[in-house]
Parts: sequence; C-alpha cells; structure tokens
Amino acid sequence: MLIDQTKIYVAGGKGGNGCSSLYKDLYHRKGVPDGGDGGRGGDVVVRSDTNLNTLLDYRYNQHHKAGNGSHGSSNRKYGKHGEDLVLRVPVGTLVKDADTDMIVRDLNKPGQSVIVARGGEGGKGNAKLREATPGEEGESLTLVLELKLVADAGVIGFPNAGKSTLVSSVTKAHTKIASYPFTTKSPKLGVVKFGDNTFVMADMPGLIEGAHEGKGLGDRFLRHIERTNVLVHMVDIMPFDGSDPAENYRAIEKELKLYGAGVYGKPRVVAANKMDLPGSREALEELKRKLAVEVIPISAATGKGVEELIKEIYQKVEHVKKSAEKDNGQDRDQGPDGQK
Repeated sequence: MLIDQTKIYVAGGKGGNGCSSLYKDLYHRKGVPDGGDGGRGGDVVVRSDTNLNTLLDYRYNQHHKAGNGSHGSSNRKYGKHGEDLVLRVPVGTLVKDADTDMIVRDLNKPGQSVIVARGGEGGKGNAKLREATPGEEGESLTLVLELKLVADAGVIGFPNAGKSTLVSSVTKAHTKIASYPFTTKSPKLGVVKFGDNTFVMADMPGLIEGAHEGKGLGDRFLRHIERTNVLVHMVDIMPFDGSDPAENYRAIEKELKLYGAGVYGKPRVVAANKMDLPGSREALEELKRKLAVEVIPISAATGKGVEELIKEIYQKVEHVKKSAEKDNGQDRDQGPDGQK
C-alpha cells in the first residue's frame, strides 16, 4: 500500500540533570563539589533508504522521540548521551515543517539524512558550577513527509490504456489488471532489464481531464511524475468509449502543461497500444496524421513492438543521465563566482 503523504510529531531527547554532590574525606571536611554533568539528549534523524517505497509506517505511528540523556553522578561522572532516533523513509521524500510549510530537506538520493530535532543539552554538575542545573528539553516540531517517487521512466496516459499490462510484462512489479478504468490506485515501481543494463519504470495511475486541479486524485499522481526522468505516454489506439486517441493524447499533454513543476518539459516516448485489435492499423495512421510526434506501435498484451519501445525508453533515459552528469561535472569545475 503506497502512502505518499503523512504528518508526524518529533522530539529530541531531554538532557540529563547535572549532579549535586559533595565529596568529603579527612582532608576536605567541608566537602568538595564533585557532581558530574548530565548527558545530552538524542537527536531525531530522518534518513532516505532504497529498501522502502511507502510512508505507511508513519501513518499509524506518528509520535517519535529520541532517547533522554542520563543524569550526572558523583565523583565527576558524566551522564550517558541519549540514543539518536533514526527514521527511515523512501528515497524521494520531502521533509517539511508543518507550521511554516518550509522545506527542511529534500531526500532525493540514497543515504541522505537530516537532523530534524536536536536533543537538549545536559545540565551542569556542581563540580563546574556552584549549583547543579537541570537538563534542557529537546527540540520538537510537527513535520509533513511527502513522497515523490524516483523513477527513470514513468508510464502515463488515460485510465485503461494498458499501462499496467506493459509494466507487469517487462518488470516484476505486481500491478492490478482489469477491463475497467482506475485499476491502478497508486504508482507501482519495477525494474526493466535491457541487455546487461537495467532501469526503473513506474506505472502511474490513469490521468483524466482536470487532473492538475486534483480530479481523480490527479494532483497526487502528477507529483510523482516530477521525479521521473522520461515519460512514456501510452495512447489507447482503440478506446472502448469510442473517443478520439489524438484528442485523448492532447488532453493528457494539456494536464502536464497546466500542472507545471517542470513536468511538461520532460523527454517523451509515445506508444500506441492495443495494436492487436481489428482496425488498429487504420487508427494508427489517423493518429500519426493528427499528431506531429513519433509514435511506436505496440501490443502490451501480445508483446509485439514492446522490445523496440523498451530500447527507445532506455536510450532516452541514458541520454538524460549523461546530460545530468555533464552538468554536474561543469558545476564542480566552476568556482564560487561561476568562473573556472
């Protein structure tokens, strides 16, 4: 079950109290202050993990507190620091302050982490001060965790266009397939093997007109497309409702443009699905005549044309990655003022 947004409360651990103690012996009749400091409270850390793909655990467990620091003791003994609490989230999780809506950290790469609530400082013992002091409370705040899946290629299109059939046939992702619309309720990820190489493909839930405004939960689904490098626009060449495939294509493209967030400018691969049905060849020629884009004919059900489609997707994915690496390399070569 994909949970892609939730709210949690986090709190750093409380610092341990400083100790008030007097050491007495034959040579120090009045007693010598020897109380140690309290330990520092633990921090709450949010860390991205490639083994996770949902925020489900945080939907039902919303309060998280790090360990408290131990109190100081006599003989100048320091209290033990509180244990840090590490909250693991999927790669692509946006961490935001719920009160200000400010972004705390965008965990879009594996192993990234951020301290979201620091533990309180431990109190001072009377070995340092005249009087021992109590430990401080840790930081606390409410966070919004928002997941935007990271995939190399995302398959988009109208409901029942055959997206799930394609993804399930070329990956090991288990997607629901049926003859009625909206069988995919949430994005599904799978790994596609192409020769000796692989890339991640996501089956996105069907979009409809008005998706950018939230119709059919479209705004939630479009959010995941933001992190997808290449879009595979699946067109149903023989819609069961008799609609025009070209108009359906234009409607989805319009939604991408209206949504913004850089989605519309992503590289595309257009596939005309259900080419195994009678009349599909004539429909394909009509689609090509109306659209000034390259269209790859396939049948996700029979596998015809799928290998050519996967090759085209892989080439586009690799091109995007190489361009990103080149841009990053240029950034590293430049100084703070932009000069090399």
